[in-house]
Amino acid sequence: MPISPRLADPNAAVHERLFRSLRQQVMHGELAPGQALTIRGIAEQFGVSMTPAREAVRRLVAEGAFSISSSGRISTPELSPERIEELAAIRAMLEPEMASRALPRAHFALIDRLSAINAMNQEAVLNQDAVAYVRTNLEFHRTLYLRAQTPAMLAMCETVWLQLGPTMRALYQKMRRREVPHHHRVILAALRAGDEPGLRLAVRTDVTQGLRLLAS
Repeated sequence: MPISPRLADPNAAVHERLFRSLRQQVMHGELAPGQALTIRGIAEQFGVSMTPAREAVRRLVAEGAFSISSSGRISTPELSPERIEELAAIRAMLEPEMASRALPRAHFALIDRLSAINAMNQEAVLNQDAVAYVRTNLEFHRTLYLRAQTPAMLAMCETVWLQLGPTMRALYQKMRRREVPHHHRVILAALRAGDEPGLRLAVRTDVTQGLRLLAS
């Protein structure tokens, strides 16, 4: 099978690695809301030239992960309450549907894997580790939704997560809770019971409750 010119180009591989690394940083809340960045700083941080840094920023701006002001200032999004409410509503529509579609394929090994991820999420809560909390929370949801086999829905959902990543970190730091959230346990119970209405409700509650606290 012939190799596409883009994949064969070593520069393309550098572009892609940088893009994915930056994307993950934003999605997992490693960057704060409104945090300023520069293309030169990104290039120096990742040990690449300005060209792949500029291309990665361009792609992330298109996804809503970064914004660029009229003066050229690059920053992570600072979301208004209205924007948070809008993104929460999108999650409330997409994620219960993906969970429902995943339910027929929710075998015991998947539930065990989700339980293990949830244990790491609980540990992040106890350690008050905001980045680990956001990362394991999204890993829990993504692992479940992969079983839905709806790649277009998941891609839309990841774009929403990407825009929310810095805000989710800010929310966790604002709340400063040590209580372990119970919504994931309700999701796991619904999966074990094959309870589709209960699963939809648990997912909808989980993905919207915290964001609405921040928007209020």
